[in-house]
Formats: sequence, structure tokens, C-alpha cells
Amino acid sequence: MKSKFKADLSKEKQLIPLLDSYYQKHLMHYCFERVFHLKKQMQGIDLILKDKHLEKQFLVDEKAQLDYVNESLPTFAFELFYQKNGIQKQGWLFDASKKTEFYALVTGIYSDEDGVFTSCNITFVNREKLIQHIEEVGLSQKHLEGIISKNQNIHGKLNLEQLNPKSEGYLFFSTKNKAEKPVNLILKLDYLIMIGVAKRLV
Repeated sequence: MKSKFKADLSKEKQLIPLLDSYYQKHLMHYCFERVFHLKKQMQGIDLILKDKHLEKQFLVDEKAQLDYVNESLPTFAFELFYQKNGIQKQGWLFDASKKTEFYALVTGIYSDEDGVFTSCNITFVNREKLIQHIEEVGLSQKHLEGIISKNQNIHGKLNLEQLNPKSEGYLFFSTKNKAEKPVNLILKLDYLIMIGVAKRLV
């Protein structure tokens, strides 16, 4: 597990120059400051975007699909729960200790023959608006917890009556193939854009 964690961190570091080049090109109205302080990163802050004209800043958590390099998935996994030492822990989506205001979802990551990252897509998601929307359709944190507790032993996809699994989303239990046994809310990127909680940067 530790070696995979280190490998993921190494990949994330390799991805930073590409992400920063996109931010410089497409977010010209903003200054951005990368956060390397571990405590702030644990609070879900990888990037601070500062509006050049308004006295406003936005706290951004970068989430990259590094398990799917050279693939382009139409979905993203929002973590609801995971296990650590056999104890169920709160995933990052509903974690009240996270100060994240926006997620920068990094998908469609491509690399060349040398493993250098060459292109990717970035979709910004307003965390508060996302949580508000899923609550409005009947998927509050409490309701999701109830569904998950009733289906703890399953592995794989679980359709939800509140979401169209083909065009919107579903639950996914990774009980057999991942040590942390995460339970994720899988949402279509196009759906997030359509409902007005996300915008595609590139």
C-alpha cells in the first residue's frame, strides 16, 4: 500500500507542470498559489485561486484519475466512505473537516512514451452546489449512509432510484479489489455540467 501511495504522489507531482500551464492559459483573471503545506492539503486544499479584480479567493482540491492514464472516462468517483485499519471513515465529499470550495477534476490524462504527461481535461465543480443538488434529488448524506449500511457486503455497481445510471450516476462499492474498500458516488461529468454545478476548463 505504501509503495502505491508513494507512486501516486510521484505521479501527482509530475502532473503539476501540465496543470499549472492550463491554469495560466485559461484562468487569466486569477492568480494561483500552489499549497505544499501538508496540514492544508489534508484539509482538502491543493490550490488557492485569487481573483485579480475582486478581493476573493477560492480553495481548490485537485482530484486526478491517475489510475486511468491514456484513457478518457465520462465519469468521476466522489468518495463517500473508505476503511482504515478496519474502521469505516468519512470520505472527502461530505467530510466537514475539509475546507474545499471547488474540486478540480483531472480526467483524460495522456502521456507520451517516456511517461511525461502531455494533455488532460480539467472540470471545476462547486462543492457546495454539488452537495446541495444531490440533497435536493433525495441523496442526502444520511440517506446515502442508510443505503450503504444495508449493502455493505456487495461489490460493484448499485443503481439508485434518484439517478439515471446511464446518464447521471450510481454507487460503486470496491470491497474486493481495493484495501481501503471505498464506496464512491459515481457521477457523469456531462451531468454535472448540465445541472450547473460544474464547468469544463479544458
